[in-house]
Amino acid sequence: MPVPRAVFDQIKKLIPPLDGTLHKGQSGRVGVLGGALDYTGAPFFAGFSALRFGADLSHVICSPTAAGAIKSYSPDLIVHPILNENTPSQTVKDELSSLLSRLHVLIVGPGLGREDYMQSYAKMAVSIAKERGMFIVLDADALYMVGKDMSIIKGYRRAVLTPNVVEFKRLSEEVGVDPKTPADARASSVSRKLGGVTVLQKGAKDTISTDSTGEEADLAASHLENADPEFEKAKETLEVDLEGGYKRCGGQGDVLSGSVGTFMAWGKCFEDGAFGDGSIPASRIPFLAAVAGSMVTRTASRIAYKESGRSLVTQDLLPILGKAFAEAFDDTRSEGKL
Repeated sequence: MPVPRAVFDQIKKLIPPLDGTLHKGQSGRVGVLGGALDYTGAPFFAGFSALRFGADLSHVICSPTAAGAIKSYSPDLIVHPILNENTPSQTVKDELSSLLSRLHVLIVGPGLGREDYMQSYAKMAVSIAKERGMFIVLDADALYMVGKDMSIIKGYRRAVLTPNVVEFKRLSEEVGVDPKTPADARASSVSRKLGGVTVLQKGAKDTISTDSTGEEADLAASHLENADPEFEKAKETLEVDLEGGYKRCGGQGDVLSGSVGTFMAWGKCFEDGAFGDGSIPASRIPFLAAVAGSMVTRTASRIAYKESGRSLVTQDLLPILGKAFAEAFDDTRSEGKL
């Protein structure tokens, strides 16, 4: 089923123009928080995907044990090894506050791990991002964090959760979704339980759902306190079933989180007036970003699989993202054609 024209047109409004009117940084400044001792590939894939997707700047916030490896993968990434378990918590908080003040979106989870100090710093970063009204993507072990304490993100409508099959099942149980709920309604139920947070349920087809009709939705917490409460009550589900590749390798979810995060960064630039007509409400941007990220990532997976087949690895998707973006949105300038 194709993405509805109305949704497609709104997505295209969030794409920054390539006409020389914007300066560096106005096409998105992305932050990825993750990268512990054993996990250096995931934050690289998320951060570098953001650049290939079209973000201007991509920062990786990680532990010192992961920084050297991540820096060696690409000089295009800006790496901040500030998540040190031996550093006083207030010092890390001050550094995070300073860094996040320069970013449009925070992607939390790729390579995060479950060590107490990394989980604690992730929770701290999400709290700071919420205070600043940033858009947030939560993936991988950040979803484990949410399952342990839903208050971290509950009611914050500037967020997208991107669970895979296993993570979605666990999250559904943790938020209290009735097991008898039909499969095609569960993403909406999770969103409602979490107060309207957008859920991107990954699978053979991706299901994107937002349900802010419940009491858990919090306009003030989402920096939407001046919005019309009735207008902000929304219930919408959309399936993206574009053909993807048949090889499922570790890391493709990180590409997706980087892609969704970039669109949310563009959404923040749009909200702040860097470009566009301001016609799309901030509360709708996470839903649109999730749909767009899914479209491009699935398209990239299909193209890369046709080239590499069984030997496909996640790195094969990275140089394909520009081509996939151009195909998904008929954007010839993504391929350098004017």
